[in-house]
Amino acid sequence: MTHFLDIHKTDASDLRRIIDNAHAMKTARAGRPKGAPDDDRPLEGHIVALIFEKPSTRTRISFDVGVRQLGGQTMVLSGADMQLGHGETIADTARVLSRYVDLIMMRTFEEDTILEMAEYADVPVINGLTNRTHPCQIMADVMTFEEHSGPIKGKKVVWCGDGNNVFASFAHAAKQFDFDLVFTGPEPLDPEPALSGLYRVERNPDIAVAGADLVVADTWVSMHDPQSARERRHNQLRGYQVNEALMEKAKPDSLFMHCLPAHRDEEATSAVMDGPHSVIFDEAENRLHAQKAIMRHCLGV
Repeated sequence: MTHFLDIHKTDASDLRRIIDNAHAMKTARAGRPKGAPDDDRPLEGHIVALIFEKPSTRTRISFDVGVRQLGGQTMVLSGADMQLGHGETIADTARVLSRYVDLIMMRTFEEDTILEMAEYADVPVINGLTNRTHPCQIMADVMTFEEHSGPIKGKKVVWCGDGNNVFASFAHAAKQFDFDLVFTGPEPLDPEPALSGLYRVERNPDIAVAGADLVVADTWVSMHDPQSARERRHNQLRGYQVNEALMEKAKPDSLFMHCLPAHRDEEATSAVMDGPHSVIFDEAENRLHAQKAIMRHCLGV
C-alpha cells in the first residue's frame, strides 16, 4: 500500500520521481484545452473519493480536474455527508470506502484522522491537508521553483510569518530535497518543536531574506480563527509583511510564493504578489500537475 501522508514519510527518490513526472505531464499538456484528457489515462476505470472536512477551492478543483484528465471519476464528499468520527468511526468508514473506491484523498483537521483512515483503508490515502501539514502544496512549490530557477538543492528558502502546517511540510521538504530553510517570525508563532533541526531561525526579516532564492508567505489568520485571534496575529506579524523593500534584500532573481488564498496587503503587498518575483499563479496551477503525479505514484500507474 503506497500512501502519501507526509513528505518526510516518502522516500527522497520517490519524491524526485513525482516532481519529474509532474513536469513531464505538464509539458505533455501544453496548448491543450483544459478539459481534454491526457493521452495517457492510467486512472481509466478508477474512482477517487475526495473528502473535505475543511472547505477548499484549489485542493478540490485541482484534484477533481486531475482525476478527470487522467481518465478517472471522482466522488466529492464533505465531512457532514459522512459524519466522520461521529455517526461512524474513521476505521469503519475507511473499511467501507475501500470496498467502493480505488483511492482516497482527504482534507481534514486533525492529523490522527487521516492516519487512522490510512491505517484501516485497503486503498491508498493522500493527505490533502491537516492542521499539522500540507504536503501536496509543497510538492507543487518545489515543482514551481525548479520550473523557474532549476534544482532546489542547496538553495536558500525563507519563510516569513507563522510556523504553521504549510511551513511544517516545507521543513520536511528541506531535508528530503536538501535545501536551506530559514524561518523568520515572532517567537510565539514558532514551528512545533518536532521540526527542530530542519530549519534555521532569524528573527530579523531583513537579515533573514538576504541572499534568498525564494521568499514564502502565508495567510496570517485561518478562516476559523475568532476575531480576537485575528487582531493578536496581526499585531504579532505586522513586522514580517513581505513588501517590495523586503524583496529587494533577496537575490535579484529570487522568487516569491504564497499558497493562496491571500489577504492582500496583509502578509504580502499586492505590489509583491503581482510583481516580477511572484510565481503565485504558476504555483496554484502546479497543484494540478503535482497531485496527478502523486496519484499515479500511489496507484503505481
